[in-house]
Amino acid sequence: MPRWINLANLFTLTRLILVPFVIQAILEGRHILALLLFTTAAATDAIDGAAARYFDVITPTGSYLDPIADKCLLSGVFLALAVAGIVPWWFVAVIFSRDVYILMAVAALLLATPVRKFPPSVWGKVSTLVQILTAVTWMARDILEVRVLNSLSTVMLWPCLAFTLWSGIHYTWRGVQLARAH
Repeated sequence: MPRWINLANLFTLTRLILVPFVIQAILEGRHILALLLFTTAAATDAIDGAAARYFDVITPTGSYLDPIADKCLLSGVFLALAVAGIVPWWFVAVIFSRDVYILMAVAALLLATPVRKFPPSVWGKVSTLVQILTAVTWMARDILEVRVLNSLSTVMLWPCLAFTLWSGIHYTWRGVQLARAH
């Protein structure tokens, strides 16, 4: 069996497979299903890394697939939430812009340098966690219709925005350092 086929990568693939189902549930207004599928997919983000370290099956395939799965899940969910009129479009534009910017920067580094490894930063991980919590808050708001969730979901936009932008700045700084080193 190829080394890339392992428990950790299966969790990552599960996250990718769940993305269209989460998006469909959001767009169809099936809020409880969307939240259940999203939290399941988001949980695989923590589980895949832990499994890779525990079973010592960290692979280049997993290193590439994990951030792709994260971007597909979070960008897809926020886009679907905006299309459904749940989150503001400007917020989604910031998240998308940061992700596109990072992808373009990585492509430039791949073309211009011998660098082939782009490990996640602590700020990237924090940004992902805050984006997950923000999405959960907005989805829960539509299910529970509790006043405090209305306020909390609006408030969550700002730390999410801050961590998203800060992680983009941090990745830029790291990219410049990598480019200078090579």
